[in-house]
Amino acid sequence: MTPRYRNPQAEADAIVGEGLTTRVLEPSPPADVTGPWYADDPAAVGNREQTTARVVTPTSAGDLRWADLAAADETVADFCRPRWLANYQPLVGVPDHYPVRRDDLHRLAYGVVSNTRKAANGKFGLRWTLGGFGTPFFGDDIQVRVEGRLLVRQHGDRVEAETITTLAAAADFLGVEATSDQAEHDTVALGDLDRPLTVDEELVAFIGDWFGMATAALEELRCTPGAPDPSRVQLWPGHFDLAVEIGEAESEPVTRATYGASPGDAAHPEPYLYVGPWGPIDHGDPFWNDTAFTGASLPYAAIEGDPNPCGVALGFYRQALSRLTGL
Repeated sequence: MTPRYRNPQAEADAIVGEGLTTRVLEPSPPADVTGPWYADDPAAVGNREQTTARVVTPTSAGDLRWADLAAADETVADFCRPRWLANYQPLVGVPDHYPVRRDDLHRLAYGVVSNTRKAANGKFGLRWTLGGFGTPFFGDDIQVRVEGRLLVRQHGDRVEAETITTLAAAADFLGVEATSDQAEHDTVALGDLDRPLTVDEELVAFIGDWFGMATAALEELRCTPGAPDPSRVQLWPGHFDLAVEIGEAESEPVTRATYGASPGDAAHPEPYLYVGPWGPIDHGDPFWNDTAFTGASLPYAAIEGDPNPCGVALGFYRQALSRLTGL
């Protein structure tokens, strides 16, 4: 794999041609230096240039959906599939020896990749990127991302990469310390920084598709008409899960909840979707089924192989949203 310069929105604009502008699911340059997020909002219709062109989006928020274009043009369909914009593909089986390999990737995300952005603006949230994950653009149009076995650093139009070997080598390549002292829950033990990481192309592709699928579903959930106070969709390195918060935290009853997708943890060896209400739940409702936390989960086995995994995920999230907010 040879890393290349990426501008996901520009790539998408080139596919649709004149008269349309696009929104995608990945961060794009230029870096957003305004608070409180210090990051772009890739799928939001009004977050970029002011234009009278019709907007093509991966959600129902724009003038056209990517699915509308993909249905009539196989070139567009081929562009959309790996980017989780439309024409979704089934999720494949969980790789062998998955928990150990996943945890090594988690340590890399938490102890090194997120620290590059945190050093620049105090933020450590990550995003899904094509074939893996990475930072939003920050500073002088810098992005750090994981693609296969490569750690990639894009700075302006310059792209450099190094094979992932150890946490120490990754930190040295990016010019940061490998640390776990972030403001988020400090639950990740980095261990021996010189121990070889079991990170490979199969693992990163698998987790990349999991996060890509979940990003598509959560962005559509986020633009549900009337959805109260939705946050940004972010990949939180502390728990290595992708999530968005929706609902009212000060209402009675509390309707806010975290809607997310985890690649797995100690209580769930395989990936799973989850909803974690911030307030009390109806314990008599079988929907709230998880035994490791107060909330609901949907295991990977319920999604694997389905021709429309985003539809399955969105259906699960909407069941929770309806119970909590009445939408």
